[in-house]
Amino acid sequence: EILSRESEEESNGVNLMEFSDEILLHILSYVPCMDLVLNVRKTCRKLATLCLDKSLTHTVLLQKDYKVNKDKVKQLMRDIGKEIYQLNMAGCYWLPSSTIDHITRCKNLVKLNLSGCHITSLRLSKMLSTLQHLRSLAIDVNPGFDASQLSSECKATLSRVSELKQTLYTPSYGVVPCCTSLEKLLLYFEILDLSREGYMLSGQLMVGESNVPHYQNLRVFYARLAPGYVNQEVVRLYLAVLSDRTPENLHAFLISAPGSFAETGATKNLLDSMARNVRLDALELPKAWINGSGLLQHLKFNNPFYFSFSRCTLSGGYLIQRVINGGKDLKSLTSLNLSGCIHCLAPESLFRRAEDDIDSSILESLVVSCCNLRHLNLSAAHHHSSESIGNHLCQLLSRLKHLLSLALPVCSITDVAASVEKPPMASSLVPQSLGRKVRIGIQTYPRNLSDQANQKIESSVFWVMMGSLRFLETLEVIGSSFSSAMPRNEPAIRNSLPPCIRAQSVGDADVAAISQLTYLQSLTLAQMPNILTGSGLINIGLQCQHLRTLSLANLGMIGSVVYMSALMDMLKHCKCLRDLRLEQPYFRAGAQFFQALSHCSSLQRLCIVSRSGTLQSDAVMSFMANCLEVIMCHMFVGESLTFCKNLQQSILRSFQPDRPALNVVIFPLLHEDLTEVIRDVPIRHLDEITLFKSRVAEEPPNLWW
Repeated sequence: EILSRESEEESNGVNLMEFSDEILLHILSYVPCMDLVLNVRKTCRKLATLCLDKSLTHTVLLQKDYKVNKDKVKQLMRDIGKEIYQLNMAGCYWLPSSTIDHITRCKNLVKLNLSGCHITSLRLSKMLSTLQHLRSLAIDVNPGFDASQLSSECKATLSRVSELKQTLYTPSYGVVPCCTSLEKLLLYFEILDLSREGYMLSGQLMVGESNVPHYQNLRVFYARLAPGYVNQEVVRLYLAVLSDRTPENLHAFLISAPGSFAETGATKNLLDSMARNVRLDALELPKAWINGSGLLQHLKFNNPFYFSFSRCTLSGGYLIQRVINGGKDLKSLTSLNLSGCIHCLAPESLFRRAEDDIDSSILESLVVSCCNLRHLNLSAAHHHSSESIGNHLCQLLSRLKHLLSLALPVCSITDVAASVEKPPMASSLVPQSLGRKVRIGIQTYPRNLSDQANQKIESSVFWVMMGSLRFLETLEVIGSSFSSAMPRNEPAIRNSLPPCIRAQSVGDADVAAISQLTYLQSLTLAQMPNILTGSGLINIGLQCQHLRTLSLANLGMIGSVVYMSALMDMLKHCKCLRDLRLEQPYFRAGAQFFQALSHCSSLQRLCIVSRSGTLQSDAVMSFMANCLEVIMCHMFVGESLTFCKNLQQSILRSFQPDRPALNVVIFPLLHEDLTEVIRDVPIRHLDEITLFKSRVAEEPPNLWW
């Protein structure tokens, strides 16, 4: 059969092997390195040579190759270990720690990412002792880490490392004191306040770990804290050295901290020193450090590319005047996070209510000054446009032609004229309770784009904006008062705040407008109470063929899943979908749903969060058997603990032998032990899909390779 196919190709004048080496190398660059080395190069002599070309073996990315196992890594390192200069194994949580031993074959490694991999102090020491050319390193620091076990050869390697990313699961300096040449330091604090035994952890570092970090060459300092008191205490110890002497070359200083993170005398001294001695290109600070202070008017900026003022109460007038140079040219800024900054589009915040109309002149100044913005987050606030013609938020944002990712509150996309002319629909007047249902009239929507065009929805400001921002890859439209039912480190939330009144005007036609985004890869829709049929989802499934991530939460009335039929129709067209997250009370995941989901042949991760939701065991098992790429299945529903445990064990027994990376968590959403279950979820899945959050401009672009 193969011979006949080759002869047919020759007769048609098409033979892949006749292409030039340059063209073949370009084609092969889209094939994962593991497949090239272990499979493709065995097909013929020419490919055997090309697959080992330095352009293909220089960088090896295994971070989302969920089929890789220890034996494959061993063979890969044996075949091309000396040719690898950059190796990314981030998030390979399923590989045993002994896999790390094979990295010692990569004598020429310059960059190595082992975040999320199991590694002990002794194994780290043995590995780093052989990597004399290493300059960039990412690792986890877990309980039991002991810096005294690091050899002198290991410390010599660390002394040459200029970039370090360290994720802390225990109070520790990790390897930071050994890295005397640091220029970039990224710290992720994931320390829990309570141990598994229920003991309160201390934020003080262990004995023997009081070595002073070396920050004199530091250019980038980034710290991201998970919720918890201990994380705050430990990061203060890292900052203490900075407060004594601020590095002269520091140009990016970023601290992302949820909740309240109070300013201390040491942090105030640090900020004062920064204001005197450095010029920044990227800035993010805890809200308590900015609110009510005059800090921003003293800090100096060079060519800033990233700002985050998430959850700050500063007014738009202040931000424009102090940060954006009074509306002057700021073309260098490419990423701006104003999530939860409720007054950022108002001239002042003293006597203003959060739901008052925005000042369009402030937004216009922002758009004109920062015309090269690629990532903009305006979520978690009420940004209501006035009735002034041409000054709607959507009309102004349409000018940002370079936008790649955008996050907006639902109420901000409301067409003001339409919402004024039309009173709220009957469905919006029904209390969103979980009690007795009230029968109401339902407006029907057409199920295809051409019929909607006949209704002239193209004239809406949101429709026009979607048509203007054709290159958007990520879009989030999230209710301003939405909160997920499953927050981090806390019991599940049983009640949520009601949606904004203006959000009642956003419905299926507005969702259909998103289908104009041909290059859309990631879509999040949350808290849209006026979704009646979900017909707009079908248009998105048909038109957005590059969609890889879809997150839907609380669409339509809370008491029922009104969009289920449309969702199933949509899924049949999502051939590239890899991640799906659904959060909806009373979601019944039965045979029809999983049958539709089985059309998503590329699906890798599924997360369902549903208070009082139900599952059909045989449908889940059939889905797992049909979708061979699925390696994560998280379902937090209303089923009993026994039911959940039995289904979870059935999935693991049936599919884990062939899917080493398979991670399954099925658990009652309102169970008191939910937080204990969550703490065992690999941080990659937890951070990227299981926990709901806005991800636009969450970090500076290209923070890590």
